[in-house]
Amino acid sequence: MLSVKSNYSHTSVTPITATMISLALGTFLLGIFCGRDRKRWILYVTMWGGRKLSSSGSRFLGAHRSAFRGTQADCPRLTTSAAYSKNQLSWTLQIKPSVFSEYRSMCFKSYSMTFACLNRMKSYSLPWTRPYSTSRTTVDSSEVKTFLALAHRWWDEQGVYAPLHSMNDLRVPFIRDNLLKTVADHQPGKPLSGMKILDVGCGGGLLTEPLGRLGASVIGIDPVDENIKTAQHHKSFDPVLDKRIEYRACSLEKIVEETAETFDAVIASEVVEHVIDLEMFIQCCCQVLKPGGSLFITTINKTQLSYALGIVFSEQIAGIVPKGTHTWEKFVSPEKLESILESNGLSVQTVAGMLYNPFSGYWHWSKNTSLNYAAHAVKSSIQEHPAPAEFALKEETEEVRIETSTNSGVHEELKK
Repeated sequence: MLSVKSNYSHTSVTPITATMISLALGTFLLGIFCGRDRKRWILYVTMWGGRKLSSSGSRFLGAHRSAFRGTQADCPRLTTSAAYSKNQLSWTLQIKPSVFSEYRSMCFKSYSMTFACLNRMKSYSLPWTRPYSTSRTTVDSSEVKTFLALAHRWWDEQGVYAPLHSMNDLRVPFIRDNLLKTVADHQPGKPLSGMKILDVGCGGGLLTEPLGRLGASVIGIDPVDENIKTAQHHKSFDPVLDKRIEYRACSLEKIVEETAETFDAVIASEVVEHVIDLEMFIQCCCQVLKPGGSLFITTINKTQLSYALGIVFSEQIAGIVPKGTHTWEKFVSPEKLESILESNGLSVQTVAGMLYNPFSGYWHWSKNTSLNYAAHAVKSSIQEHPAPAEFALKEETEEVRIETSTNSGVHEELKK
Protein backbone atom coordinates (compact mmCIF):
# COMPACT_ATOMS: atom_id res chain seq x y z
CA MET A 1 0.00 0.00 0.00
CA LEU A 2 2.79 2.40 0.80
CA SER A 3 4.36 1.86 -2.60
CA VAL A 4 1.05 2.52 -4.32
CA LYS A 5 0.55 5.76 -2.36
CA SER A 6 3.97 7.07 -3.38
CA ASN A 7 3.10 6.45 -7.02
CA TYR A 8 -0.07 8.48 -6.55
CA SER A 9 1.83 11.50 -5.20
CA HIS A 10 4.34 11.33 -8.02
CA THR A 11 1.58 11.14 -10.65
CA SER A 12 -0.33 14.12 -9.15
CA VAL A 13 2.64 16.52 -9.24
CA THR A 14 4.10 15.90 -12.69
CA PRO A 15 1.29 17.08 -15.09
CA ILE A 16 0.39 20.11 -12.97
CA THR A 17 3.99 21.24 -12.68
CA ALA A 18 4.71 20.76 -16.38
CA THR A 19 1.51 22.60 -17.35
CA MET A 20 2.25 25.53 -15.04
CA ILE A 21 5.84 25.84 -16.29
CA SER A 22 4.77 25.79 -19.94
CA LEU A 23 1.91 28.21 -19.19
CA ALA A 24 4.21 30.68 -17.43
CA LEU A 25 6.87 30.43 -20.14
CA GLY A 26 4.36 30.88 -22.95
CA THR A 27 2.75 33.82 -21.15
CA PHE A 28 6.10 35.56 -20.66
CA LEU A 29 7.14 35.09 -24.30
CA LEU A 30 3.78 36.29 -25.58
CA GLY A 31 4.03 39.31 -23.29
CA ILE A 32 7.36 40.27 -24.87
CA PHE A 33 6.23 39.93 -28.46
CA CYS A 34 2.67 41.19 -28.21
CA GLY A 35 3.42 44.54 -26.55
CA ARG A 36 0.32 46.57 -25.71
CA ASP A 37 -2.17 43.90 -26.98
CA ARG A 38 -1.99 42.26 -23.55
CA LYS A 39 -5.74 41.83 -23.01
CA ARG A 40 -6.10 39.75 -26.17
CA TRP A 41 -3.31 37.27 -25.49
CA ILE A 42 -4.29 36.95 -21.80
CA LEU A 43 -7.63 35.53 -23.01
CA TYR A 44 -5.85 33.16 -25.42
CA VAL A 45 -3.41 31.94 -22.79
CA THR A 46 -6.19 31.46 -20.20
CA MET A 47 -8.25 29.37 -22.62
CA TRP A 48 -5.20 27.35 -23.60
CA GLY A 49 -4.18 26.85 -19.97
CA GLY A 50 -7.69 25.75 -19.07
CA ARG A 51 -7.69 23.11 -21.81
CA LYS A 52 -4.24 21.90 -20.76
CA LEU A 53 -5.24 21.66 -17.12
CA SER A 54 -8.49 19.91 -18.01
CA SER A 55 -6.71 17.33 -20.17
CA SER A 56 -4.10 16.82 -17.46
CA GLY A 57 -6.86 16.35 -14.91
CA SER A 58 -8.58 13.78 -17.11
CA ARG A 59 -5.38 11.80 -17.55
CA PHE A 60 -4.71 12.08 -13.84
CA LEU A 61 -8.19 10.80 -12.91
CA GLY A 62 -7.76 7.92 -15.36
CA ALA A 63 -4.48 7.03 -13.71
CA HIS A 64 -6.19 7.11 -10.30
CA ARG A 65 -8.99 4.82 -11.47
CA SER A 66 -6.63 2.28 -12.97
CA ALA A 67 -4.40 2.44 -9.91
CA PHE A 68 -7.32 1.88 -7.58
CA ARG A 69 -8.48 -1.04 -9.66
CA GLY A 70 -5.00 -2.42 -9.38
CA THR A 71 -5.02 -1.76 -5.65
CA GLN A 72 -8.26 -3.60 -5.13
CA ALA A 73 -6.97 -6.54 -7.15
CA ASP A 74 -3.72 -6.67 -5.26
CA CYS A 75 -5.18 -6.29 -1.79
CA PRO A 76 -5.82 -9.98 -1.22
CA ARG A 77 -2.25 -10.83 -2.18
CA LEU A 78 -0.74 -8.31 0.28
CA THR A 79 -2.65 -9.62 3.31
CA THR A 80 -1.87 -12.87 5.13
CA SER A 81 -5.18 -13.06 6.98
CA ALA A 82 -8.69 -13.35 5.55
CA ALA A 83 -9.18 -11.28 2.33
CA TYR A 84 -10.94 -7.95 2.69
CA SER A 85 -11.10 -7.94 6.45
CA LYS A 86 -13.08 -5.31 8.24
CA ASN A 87 -10.03 -3.05 8.85
CA GLN A 88 -8.86 -3.30 5.23
CA LEU A 89 -12.31 -2.51 3.85
CA SER A 90 -12.76 0.52 6.09
CA TRP A 91 -9.28 1.77 5.16
CA THR A 92 -10.01 1.44 1.44
CA LEU A 93 -13.32 3.28 1.77
CA GLN A 94 -11.64 6.07 3.75
CA ILE A 95 -8.56 6.54 1.60
CA LYS A 96 -10.35 6.61 -1.75
CA PRO A 97 -12.43 9.79 -1.13
CA SER A 98 -9.49 11.50 0.53
CA VAL A 99 -7.25 11.00 -2.49
CA PHE A 100 -9.84 12.45 -4.84
CA SER A 101 -10.59 15.37 -2.53
CA GLU A 102 -6.85 16.06 -2.37
CA TYR A 103 -6.64 16.09 -6.14
CA ARG A 104 -9.72 18.33 -6.37
CA SER A 105 -8.19 20.86 -3.99
CA MET A 106 -4.93 20.77 -5.96
CA CYS A 107 -6.86 21.39 -9.16
CA PHE A 108 -8.62 24.43 -7.74
CA LYS A 109 -5.37 25.76 -6.30
CA SER A 110 -3.69 25.38 -9.70
CA TYR A 111 -6.47 27.30 -11.42
CA SER A 112 -6.41 30.07 -8.82
CA MET A 113 -2.62 30.33 -9.06
CA THR A 114 -2.87 30.51 -12.85
CA PHE A 115 -5.37 33.36 -12.86
CA ALA A 116 -3.51 35.22 -10.11
CA CYS A 117 -0.34 34.98 -12.18
CA LEU A 118 -2.16 36.28 -15.25
CA ASN A 119 -3.66 39.19 -13.30
CA ARG A 120 -0.24 40.20 -12.02
CA MET A 121 1.25 40.03 -15.51
CA LYS A 122 -1.66 42.06 -16.88
CA SER A 123 -0.77 45.00 -14.66
CA TYR A 124 2.97 44.60 -15.27
CA SER A 125 4.64 46.80 -17.87
CA LEU A 126 8.08 46.08 -19.19
CA PRO A 127 10.77 48.49 -17.94
CA TRP A 128 11.79 49.58 -21.43
CA THR A 129 8.25 50.50 -22.55
CA ARG A 130 6.54 53.78 -21.61
CA PRO A 131 2.77 53.72 -20.99
CA TYR A 132 0.85 55.66 -23.59
CA SER A 133 -0.79 58.86 -22.37
CA THR A 134 -3.53 60.63 -24.29
CA SER A 135 -3.03 63.94 -22.50
CA ARG A 136 -0.12 66.06 -23.74
CA THR A 137 1.46 68.69 -21.56
CA THR A 138 4.46 71.00 -21.58
CA VAL A 139 4.86 70.94 -17.80
CA ASP A 140 7.58 68.75 -16.25
CA SER A 141 6.47 67.53 -12.81
CA SER A 142 10.06 67.34 -11.57
CA GLU A 143 10.58 71.00 -12.50
CA VAL A 144 7.42 71.92 -10.61
CA LYS A 145 8.80 70.31 -7.45
CA THR A 146 12.06 72.25 -7.81
CA PHE A 147 10.37 75.64 -8.08
CA LEU A 148 7.78 74.79 -5.44
CA ALA A 149 10.55 74.56 -2.84
CA LEU A 150 11.80 78.05 -3.80
CA ALA A 151 8.43 79.80 -4.18
CA HIS A 152 8.91 81.99 -1.09
CA ARG A 153 12.25 83.40 -2.29
CA TRP A 154 11.22 85.15 -5.53
CA TRP A 155 11.48 88.72 -4.23
CA ASP A 156 14.74 88.26 -2.34
CA GLU A 157 17.05 90.39 -4.51
CA GLN A 158 20.13 88.93 -2.82
CA GLY A 159 18.96 85.31 -2.90
CA VAL A 160 18.86 82.54 -5.48
CA TYR A 161 16.83 84.65 -7.93
CA ALA A 162 19.25 87.59 -7.88
CA PRO A 163 20.39 86.93 -11.50
CA LEU A 164 16.75 87.17 -12.68
CA HIS A 165 16.29 90.47 -10.86
CA SER A 166 19.34 91.96 -12.59
CA MET A 167 18.30 90.45 -15.95
CA ASN A 168 15.42 92.94 -16.02
CA ASP A 169 18.00 95.60 -16.93
CA LEU A 170 18.31 93.88 -20.32
CA ARG A 171 15.07 92.05 -21.02
CA VAL A 172 12.61 94.84 -20.13
CA PRO A 173 14.17 97.38 -22.58
CA PHE A 174 14.54 94.57 -25.15
CA ILE A 175 10.82 93.84 -25.01
CA ARG A 176 9.77 97.49 -24.82
CA ASP A 177 11.88 98.73 -27.73
CA ASN A 178 10.88 95.94 -30.09
CA LEU A 179 7.19 96.39 -29.30
CA LEU A 180 7.38 100.14 -29.88
CA LYS A 181 8.53 99.47 -33.46
CA THR A 182 5.03 98.16 -34.21
CA VAL A 183 3.09 101.20 -32.91
CA ALA A 184 3.04 104.74 -34.30
CA ASP A 185 2.14 106.65 -31.13
CA HIS A 186 2.61 105.89 -27.45
CA GLN A 187 1.94 107.67 -24.20
CA PRO A 188 4.88 109.17 -22.31
CA GLY A 189 5.55 107.11 -19.20
CA LYS A 190 3.20 104.39 -20.43
CA PRO A 191 4.69 103.29 -23.76
CA LEU A 192 2.99 99.87 -23.74
CA SER A 193 -0.47 101.22 -22.91
CA GLY A 194 -3.22 99.36 -24.75
CA MET A 195 -1.15 96.22 -25.34
CA LYS A 196 -2.07 92.79 -24.01
CA ILE A 197 0.90 90.66 -22.94
CA LEU A 198 1.07 87.06 -21.74
CA ASP A 199 3.94 86.22 -19.39
CA VAL A 200 4.37 82.44 -19.51
CA GLY A 201 6.11 80.92 -16.51
CA CYS A 202 5.88 84.19 -14.63
CA GLY A 203 7.09 82.74 -11.31
CA GLY A 204 6.75 85.37 -8.63
CA GLY A 205 6.10 88.17 -11.16
CA LEU A 206 9.66 89.53 -11.51
CA LEU A 207 9.10 90.45 -15.16
CA THR A 208 5.31 90.80 -15.05
CA GLU A 209 5.32 93.82 -12.77
CA PRO A 210 7.80 95.97 -14.79
CA LEU A 211 5.73 95.33 -17.93
CA GLY A 212 2.60 96.38 -16.05
CA ARG A 213 4.30 99.59 -14.91
CA LEU A 214 4.96 100.40 -18.59
CA GLY A 215 1.19 100.50 -19.12
CA ALA A 216 0.56 97.03 -20.56
CA SER A 217 -2.28 94.77 -19.53
CA VAL A 218 -0.45 91.59 -18.47
CA ILE A 219 -1.60 88.07 -17.66
CA GLY A 220 0.97 85.98 -15.82
CA ILE A 221 0.58 82.20 -15.75
CA ASP A 222 2.57 79.55 -13.91
CA PRO A 223 1.85 75.87 -13.13
CA VAL A 224 3.09 76.23 -9.54
CA ASP A 225 0.32 77.45 -7.23
CA GLU A 226 2.75 78.78 -4.63
CA ASN A 227 4.45 80.96 -7.24
CA ILE A 228 1.13 82.55 -8.16
CA LYS A 229 0.29 83.15 -4.50
CA THR A 230 3.63 84.91 -4.04
CA ALA A 231 3.06 87.03 -7.15
CA GLN A 232 -0.49 88.01 -6.13
CA HIS A 233 0.65 88.93 -2.66
CA HIS A 234 3.43 91.17 -3.97
CA LYS A 235 1.31 93.02 -6.53
CA SER A 236 -1.37 93.73 -3.91
CA PHE A 237 0.90 96.42 -2.42
CA ASP A 238 0.54 98.52 -5.62
CA PRO A 239 -3.10 99.44 -6.46
CA VAL A 240 -2.15 100.39 -10.04
CA LEU A 241 -0.54 97.03 -10.75
CA ASP A 242 -3.44 95.27 -9.07
CA LYS A 243 -5.69 96.53 -11.88
CA ARG A 244 -3.32 95.90 -14.79
CA ILE A 245 -2.01 92.46 -13.85
CA GLU A 246 -3.87 89.17 -13.60
CA TYR A 247 -2.31 85.94 -12.39
CA ARG A 248 -3.46 82.39 -13.10
CA ALA A 249 -2.15 79.07 -11.80
CA CYS A 250 -2.25 77.02 -15.00
CA SER A 251 -0.16 75.81 -17.91
CA LEU A 252 -0.05 77.42 -21.35
CA GLU A 253 -1.93 74.63 -23.12
CA LYS A 254 -4.86 75.02 -20.70
CA ILE A 255 -5.70 78.52 -21.92
CA VAL A 256 -4.98 78.18 -25.65
CA GLU A 257 -8.59 77.78 -26.74
CA GLU A 258 -10.01 80.64 -24.69
CA THR A 259 -7.18 83.07 -25.58
CA ALA A 260 -6.56 82.23 -29.25
CA GLU A 261 -5.09 85.24 -31.15
CA THR A 262 -5.57 87.48 -28.10
CA PHE A 263 -2.15 88.86 -27.17
CA ASP A 264 0.09 91.45 -28.80
CA ALA A 265 3.10 89.79 -27.20
CA VAL A 266 4.02 86.53 -25.44
CA ILE A 267 7.00 86.41 -23.08
CA ALA A 268 8.81 83.15 -22.26
CA SER A 269 11.84 84.31 -20.29
CA GLU A 270 13.98 81.53 -18.83
CA VAL A 271 11.17 79.05 -19.46
CA VAL A 272 11.82 76.94 -22.58
CA GLU A 273 14.74 75.12 -20.91
CA HIS A 274 12.25 73.77 -18.34
CA VAL A 275 9.39 72.54 -20.55
CA ILE A 276 8.98 68.89 -21.46
CA ASP A 277 7.74 69.43 -25.06
CA LEU A 278 9.36 72.45 -26.73
CA GLU A 279 7.62 72.13 -30.09
CA MET A 280 4.19 71.97 -28.49
CA PHE A 281 5.09 74.94 -26.30
CA ILE A 282 6.08 77.10 -29.31
CA GLN A 283 2.94 76.00 -31.14
CA CYS A 284 0.77 77.14 -28.22
CA CYS A 285 2.61 80.47 -28.08
CA CYS A 286 1.89 81.02 -31.75
CA GLN A 287 -1.80 80.19 -31.34
CA VAL A 288 -2.42 82.78 -28.62
CA LEU A 289 -0.59 85.53 -30.55
CA LYS A 290 -2.40 87.99 -32.77
CA PRO A 291 -1.26 88.15 -36.41
CA GLY A 292 1.77 90.42 -36.34
CA GLY A 293 2.30 89.77 -32.61
CA SER A 294 5.72 89.29 -31.02
CA LEU A 295 7.23 86.35 -29.14
CA PHE A 296 10.16 87.06 -26.81
CA ILE A 297 12.36 84.25 -25.50
CA THR A 298 15.43 84.26 -23.28
CA THR A 299 17.12 80.92 -22.65
CA ILE A 300 20.41 79.01 -22.51
CA ASN A 301 22.31 77.64 -25.51
CA LYS A 302 23.16 73.94 -25.65
CA THR A 303 26.96 73.99 -25.74
CA GLN A 304 29.84 72.50 -23.77
CA LEU A 305 30.52 75.94 -22.34
CA SER A 306 26.93 76.26 -21.09
CA TYR A 307 27.27 72.92 -19.35
CA ALA A 308 30.58 73.86 -17.73
CA LEU A 309 29.50 77.33 -16.58
CA GLY A 310 25.72 77.04 -16.37
CA ILE A 311 25.55 73.77 -14.46
CA VAL A 312 28.95 72.73 -13.09
CA PHE A 313 30.12 76.18 -11.98
CA SER A 314 26.83 77.99 -11.27
CA GLU A 315 25.05 75.11 -9.52
CA GLN A 316 27.70 72.78 -8.11
CA ILE A 317 30.67 75.06 -7.37
CA ALA A 318 29.59 78.68 -6.89
CA GLY A 319 26.01 77.98 -5.80
CA ILE A 320 24.65 80.91 -7.81
CA VAL A 321 21.72 78.72 -8.87
CA PRO A 322 20.23 75.91 -6.71
CA LYS A 323 21.35 72.41 -7.67
CA GLY A 324 19.02 70.63 -10.07
CA THR A 325 17.53 73.83 -11.48
CA HIS A 326 18.71 73.11 -15.04
CA THR A 327 19.01 70.03 -17.22
CA TRP A 328 21.56 70.34 -20.00
CA GLU A 329 19.59 68.05 -22.34
CA LYS A 330 16.72 70.57 -22.33
CA PHE A 331 18.92 73.48 -23.45
CA VAL A 332 18.24 74.59 -27.03
CA SER A 333 20.53 76.20 -29.59
CA PRO A 334 19.49 79.36 -31.49
CA GLU A 335 19.51 77.39 -34.74
CA LYS A 336 17.10 74.75 -33.48
CA LEU A 337 14.87 77.34 -31.84
CA GLU A 338 14.75 79.37 -35.05
CA SER A 339 13.81 76.25 -37.01
CA ILE A 340 10.91 75.50 -34.64
CA LEU A 341 9.73 79.10 -34.70
CA GLU A 342 9.73 79.32 -38.49
CA SER A 343 7.88 76.01 -38.83
CA ASN A 344 5.08 77.56 -36.76
CA GLY A 345 4.76 80.72 -38.85
CA LEU A 346 7.07 82.94 -36.77
CA SER A 347 9.80 85.01 -38.37
CA VAL A 348 12.91 85.55 -36.24
CA GLN A 349 13.90 89.21 -36.13
CA THR A 350 16.71 89.34 -33.56
CA VAL A 351 19.02 86.95 -31.71
CA ALA A 352 21.43 88.54 -29.24
CA GLY A 353 23.88 87.00 -26.76
CA MET A 354 23.69 87.72 -23.04
CA LEU A 355 26.49 87.35 -20.47
CA TYR A 356 26.24 87.38 -16.70
CA ASN A 357 29.08 88.53 -14.44
CA PRO A 358 28.75 86.57 -11.17
CA PHE A 359 31.18 88.90 -9.38
CA SER A 360 29.39 92.16 -10.19
CA GLY A 361 25.91 90.61 -10.48
CA TYR A 362 25.11 92.42 -13.76
CA TRP A 363 24.21 91.33 -17.28
CA HIS A 364 25.41 92.82 -20.55
CA TRP A 365 24.75 92.20 -24.25
CA SER A 366 27.27 90.24 -26.32
CA LYS A 367 27.74 88.98 -29.86
CA ASN A 368 28.55 85.58 -28.38
CA THR A 369 25.45 83.37 -28.00
CA SER A 370 27.24 80.29 -26.62
CA LEU A 371 25.76 80.84 -23.13
CA ASN A 372 22.55 82.87 -22.73
CA TYR A 373 20.71 84.59 -25.55
CA ALA A 374 17.51 86.50 -26.28
CA ALA A 375 15.31 86.03 -29.37
CA HIS A 376 12.50 88.09 -30.87
CA ALA A 377 10.12 86.59 -33.44
CA VAL A 378 7.01 87.98 -35.13
CA LYS A 379 3.95 86.03 -36.21
CA SER A 380 3.08 86.35 -39.86
CA SER A 381 0.13 88.67 -40.50
CA ILE A 382 -0.37 87.60 -44.14
CA GLN A 383 -2.98 84.91 -44.56
CA GLU A 384 -3.18 83.41 -48.01
CA HIS A 385 -6.68 82.43 -49.12
CA PRO A 386 -7.06 80.13 -52.14
CA ALA A 387 -8.95 81.64 -55.08
CA PRO A 388 -12.30 80.08 -56.05
CA ALA A 389 -12.23 77.53 -58.87
CA GLU A 390 -14.27 79.67 -61.31
CA PHE A 391 -11.91 82.63 -60.98
CA ALA A 392 -8.90 80.37 -61.45
CA LEU A 393 -10.50 78.93 -64.59
CA LYS A 394 -11.17 82.42 -66.00
CA GLU A 395 -7.56 83.45 -65.37
CA GLU A 396 -6.27 80.34 -67.18
CA THR A 397 -8.62 81.02 -70.15
CA GLU A 398 -7.38 84.61 -70.44
CA GLU A 399 -3.77 83.43 -70.38
CA VAL A 400 -4.42 80.90 -73.15
CA ARG A 401 -6.21 83.56 -75.26
CA ILE A 402 -3.32 85.99 -74.87
CA GLU A 403 -0.77 83.32 -75.82
CA THR A 404 -2.83 82.34 -78.89
CA SER A 405 -3.13 85.93 -80.14
CA THR A 406 0.59 86.46 -79.61
CA ASN A 407 1.49 83.34 -81.57
CA SER A 408 -0.82 84.30 -84.46
CA GLY A 409 0.79 87.73 -84.65
CA VAL A 410 4.20 86.14 -84.82
CA HIS A 411 3.10 83.90 -87.69
CA GLU A 412 1.78 86.89 -89.67
CA GLU A 413 5.06 88.71 -89.28
CA LEU A 414 6.96 85.65 -90.54
CA LYS A 415 4.74 85.39 -93.65
CA LYS A 416 5.42 88.99 -94.58
